Amino acid sequence: MRIANGLASTGGAFIYITLGFLPIQAQSTSVLSQTVSAGAYYARGDYGEGDITEFRYFPFTYEVSKDQWGLQLLIPRLEVRGLGHVLVNVGGVTQAVAGSERTSRRGLGDSIVSAFYRFDAPSDSGPYFDFRLDIKLPTADERAGLGTGEVDYTPQLNVSHYLGNKLLFATVGRNFRGKSALYPGLRDSSFAQFGGAFPLASDWTAGIYYDFREAASTYAQETHELVPYVTWQWSERWSFTGLTVWGATEGSADFSLLGQISYRW
Repeated sequence: MRIANGLASTGGAFIYITLGFLPIQAQSTSVLSQTVSAGAYYARGDYGEGDITEFRYFPFTYEVSKDQWGLQLLIPRLEVRGLGHVLVNVGGVTQAVAGSERTSRRGLGDSIVSAFYRFDAPSDSGPYFDFRLDIKLPTADERAGLGTGEVDYTPQLNVSHYLGNKLLFATVGRNFRGKSALYPGLRDSSFAQFGGAFPLASDWTAGIYYDFREAASTYAQETHELVPYVTWQWSERWSFTGLTVWGATEGSADFSLLGQISYRW
């Protein structure tokens, strides 16, 4: 069961919804499969900057897959209230034009095009491997503090393994960020995640994973976070996922909450 990708991160566990790798689908299908998802994410914190920044992120995602291949498009709406020097998925940065006034900005966020490939398992019991490439397109207004205005590339490798009805999963990847004259100090950074999931009932699944990310800029800090989540699969086609983030570093949100509904056919 693959949960559709598409969230924002404010210095930590999200933007391409890190749920994109949670968990890897156990086997491929020769039937064309399509999924649409709509979500709402809220986060607030000072992110090590000494003043509160709030994010509201509303991603819409379309995914199509067949055999071992899949493609995905994420288009989000983003609202940010704060000083303007905290960027989605980056954390604290220094703008070309500094300011101390709290403002509200809203508009289209950066869109993300993704492609993934599921490798054949070496045996009937796994483990299962999945390679994914995300390309962030600069559709957000960088001068409004909604994005960097540059193209980013994120390759990642995911692995999962079943132990009875429990699932262990992990991912490693690296963000290659475009250089921005408006937001200096951005740099490439690696990340790693691992966790597990288990059934609560016939239609409920719970899980938790640890997320580590290197600093995304010279002005940001590395992050360490725990992400508990639940998924409700109330029919063959419909599912709902909810999660929050427990951050252990200044670059994490003080509070965050996500809800996402998906329909598959």
